[in-house]
Amino acid sequence: MDRCLTPELLDELLPEDPQAVRSRRDLRRLNVLMGHDRILAGALADISNGQPAPRLVELGSGDGGCLLRAARRLSWPNAKATLVDRAAVFDPVHRAAFQARGWQVDPVVADALSWMRQAAAGDADVVVVNLFLHHLTREQLGEVFGLAARAGWAFVAVEPRRAALPLIFSRLVGLVGCGPVTRHDATASVRAGFWGWELSGLWPAAQNWELSERRAGLFSHLFVARPKSKS
Repeated sequence: MDRCLTPELLDELLPEDPQAVRSRRDLRRLNVLMGHDRILAGALADISNGQPAPRLVELGSGDGGCLLRAARRLSWPNAKATLVDRAAVFDPVHRAAFQARGWQVDPVVADALSWMRQAAAGDADVVVVNLFLHHLTREQLGEVFGLAARAGWAFVAVEPRRAALPLIFSRLVGLVGCGPVTRHDATASVRAGFWGWELSGLWPAAQNWELSERRAGLFSHLFVARPKSKS
């Protein structure tokens, strides 16, 4: 199945539109069902390897709920996270929940690519994305990866897996109560998702990085890049 990038309805709605509100609620439910917080937490714990909590930046963070659920699985007091999203949809209730885990969070309303172009190397240690990269063209993916690699940031992405089984189940999300916007976008997301080593092939100077890319769960695709340790 070739990758097919088509507009998703949620991206065209205003954040306060009732259909957008419902679709974001649907996405929270689907994230839980797909176990993305568990997948993300496992990858982050592996990257940290017992070291102090890194400084995180999440691109396309939405309401912050997925990262919050991942934070609850990590023993990372004093972690710091910048949550970047082009819409002001961060849930204020989540701030107190992050703080209860010892996390300091800074929601930023900005386009992800614009934020990365202006960021300094010391602004983060790890870039996290959840259901975000599949929105990007090949050229945009190359730019995001290039900016992260030049800054020396590790990268963790949990994305739709472009395969027959996820596509079949994407057509059935209405059975768990998802609305029309999510029913459309779920299928579009899978068709725009990733397979094999597609993302690794776009990472620059790969010989200086440890790259991992694999199926995660039944429906998802995990990509991890970390700088090789210098001996």
